[in-house]
Amino acid sequence: MRSLRTTRAAAVAAVVVLGAAVPAAADDSGGFTIRDPRITESSGLAASRAHPGVYWTHNDQDEPRVFAVDSRTGETVATVTLKGVGRPRDMEAISVGPDGDVYVGDIGDNLNGSWEHVWIYRFPEPRTLRDVTVHATQYTVRYADGPRNAEAMMVHPKTGRVYIASKNEDGGGLYEGPVRLVTGGTNVFRRIGEVPWVTDGAFSPDGTELVLRSYFSARAYAWRDGRLGDDRHVGAPLQGQAESVTFTPDGRSLMFGTEGEQSEVVRRDAGRDDGTGPDAASPSSSGGADPSARGAGDDDQGLAVPAGAVAAAVLAFLVLRSRRRRG
Repeated sequence: MRSLRTTRAAAVAAVVVLGAAVPAAADDSGGFTIRDPRITESSGLAASRAHPGVYWTHNDQDEPRVFAVDSRTGETVATVTLKGVGRPRDMEAISVGPDGDVYVGDIGDNLNGSWEHVWIYRFPEPRTLRDVTVHATQYTVRYADGPRNAEAMMVHPKTGRVYIASKNEDGGGLYEGPVRLVTGGTNVFRRIGEVPWVTDGAFSPDGTELVLRSYFSARAYAWRDGRLGDDRHVGAPLQGQAESVTFTPDGRSLMFGTEGEQSEVVRRDAGRDDGTGPDAASPSSSGGADPSARGAGDDDQGLAVPAGAVAAAVLAFLVLRSRRRRG
């Protein structure tokens, strides 16, 4: 994600402040480091359905290609090059559908909402992991209420319907695609809900929950009849450029990724069975954006960061953003 670089820098600065102030929360076992030197801006993450322990990822502004990474070693075990599509503008998300196809969201908008349309690429997940060139289907997408910047695209694991969460400093929208994507025209995505600042999202394997992450936090929303339900806090790691999230295939854990060379993917308990305590459903049961979840000011207990440190980080974030606007 190359748009809003000053905002990104502010977020990174905030992470540095927090990292110096408090010890990091202990990581769950099962994380890994992406070793491939070609992967410097891992912007999306999706668990393979066909190959246990393998995760798909991609750079944002890159060639039309994706990488299969073995979580046991962090090494790339396959590079899939897409043909039949144009040159990507800003690939930001990846998801595997119930049909076993891989969907790549070329949905980022470097000019923050100026592209009249964006694209989704789709190809069958290879049965054998090796370097290969495949023919991909390209879908044209536009939003019913005008252009948006977005970094999160999720394919529902039961219905196959595609959803996109837009990214906005004051909160974004959740957009629903048509029942089936078509190639002969434009696929119009319609706003069905309000969400906080989102950098990625993922459905649980059983399709009953949607997790959305931001730079500083993550929340899980009950998914009922194709709409957002009650939401709860999810423990998320503090990462320098928090960009991606996916469930493990068994639904028990979440894998959180970040950009950068030799970037780490951190495993966290999905916490889907507690139902009580600080991680229980919040009062914002209408499915709208929880005010406490908006932007970097979330009181995210999973980060184990004192409120004062968070406030200082947010202040630095806002100051640098203000300077960018004045400049």
